[in-house]
Amino acid sequence: MPLTKPNQALRRELQGTASDLKWSAVELMRIAERLSLAGNETDAQAVLRICQVMQDGEDRLEALAEEVRGGGLGRIDTSH
Repeated sequence: MPLTKPNQALRRELQGTASDLKWSAVELMRIAERLSLAGNETDAQAVLRICQVMQDGEDRLEALAEEVRGGGLGRIDTSH
């Protein structure tokens, strides 16, 4: 069964936000590496923990997007 327009939009939003989290985590990993190289291991480890939280969020959003695709989760179409 094809997705309704609201569910297509929801899936795109979830995937887009997951992608944003992924990009942000990659950038933070680069910052953590620079912090570590500068001898600031405490802050580097803190940033890496933030990255892990972001990656976990990315995984949850991707799973929700798949639920939308499978029809198990969605938005109510109130356009009629």
